[in-house]
Amino acid sequence: MRKLKNDELQRLETDEFKKAAKTNICLVLDNIRSMQNIGSAFRTADAFRVAEVYLTGISARPPHREIQKTALGATESVSWKYFENNLDLIQHLQAKNYQIIPVEQAERSCFLQDYNPDSDKKYALVFGNEVFGVSDEFMESGHTCLEIPQYGTKHSLNVSVSVGVVLWDLFQKMGYTNL
Repeated sequence: MRKLKNDELQRLETDEFKKAAKTNICLVLDNIRSMQNIGSAFRTADAFRVAEVYLTGISARPPHREIQKTALGATESVSWKYFENNLDLIQHLQAKNYQIIPVEQAERSCFLQDYNPDSDKKYALVFGNEVFGVSDEFMESGHTCLEIPQYGTKHSLNVSVSVGVVLWDLFQKMGYTNL
């Protein structure tokens, strides 16, 4: 066994990526304070052909050197928008027929492994602040709430790890592995 070289991976160029089919999934980064977490979310969004990334509140916006450290150019390939106000973003998502899905530990949340997305629907996955979690506005407007079950001593996962876990799960459940 040997590792593949970059030129053997057959990755899309940025212009090709922008024209390529995307998933019915977008990411909402709700008041994310770490620029490295934002960059990592962009890089993961690129890997799973997320339709768009939305940044809100205190979330830093590209271009920024600290975001680029982990994004490695994904802020150039993945479409993104910034909304200062969560309620404006919620209205925007509703107008685009997205199901708003906070990822949070909450009453009546659905464990990720039990969730069965409909491949014909559009999903806005909301990931919250590293300390305070998903904002109340998104929690109140959510169609359901997903929770990643955890079995250790810590109370949460890093937000960038959560983005990867949830995106991969929905990506494969919605049949996107053949893009």
